[in-house]
Amino acid sequence: MPAQFDLIVFDWDGTLLDSAAAIVHAIQRACEDLGLGTPDDRIARSVIGLGLVDALARVVPGLPSSRHQELAGRYRYHYLARDHELALFDGVPALLDGLSARGHTLAVATGKSRAGLDRALSHTGLGSRFAATRCADESVSKPAPDMVLELMDELSFDPARTLVIGDTTHDLLMARHAGCESVAVTYGAHPLHELLAARPKAHCASVDELTAWLACHA
Repeated sequence: MPAQFDLIVFDWDGTLLDSAAAIVHAIQRACEDLGLGTPDDRIARSVIGLGLVDALARVVPGLPSSRHQELAGRYRYHYLARDHELALFDGVPALLDGLSARGHTLAVATGKSRAGLDRALSHTGLGSRFAATRCADESVSKPAPDMVLELMDELSFDPARTLVIGDTTHDLLMARHAGCESVAVTYGAHPLHELLAARPKAHCASVDELTAWLACHA
């Protein structure tokens, strides 16, 4: 069966890397450091996938913009303290290798900074799997379409042949705004009912389920 999608764009945190809990922890500790209280898990999870300053501004909407970088600095301190402990979800390397072997081009669109993604790609050894990547500090943050539009332009693919895979509504809305189909994974940051509201083409509860779906439909 001929491939339906030439370009497959993955989110990183909560989709390929099991990092949602560490992000929530870092957001909560950063807020505590500045005497801002402890945001609950639901609020902290809701902003995963956005650029860091955008995410923190949503968590603490009353914080003056002059203090956003201070809060971001405390977030980075707490996240980096656990960064080395984070691992890929089981089955991710095999998933990516299988897609590449079938001729798909792979890319990443992430809310991480360039420094953060480069560090994660080096730590996990996945850097060579991706033809191109985009980060929130070098493009417009999700759910705007810019990262996907830039990846399609760089790699010469059109929206009808591009699939976005992510664990948040920010990923799915980015795909829709770019004119692309999406697949939601439900093992990451956002709950199923929120993901379904963004109208993905499918939803998968594990990497194994995602691998099987892509083998039949991508």
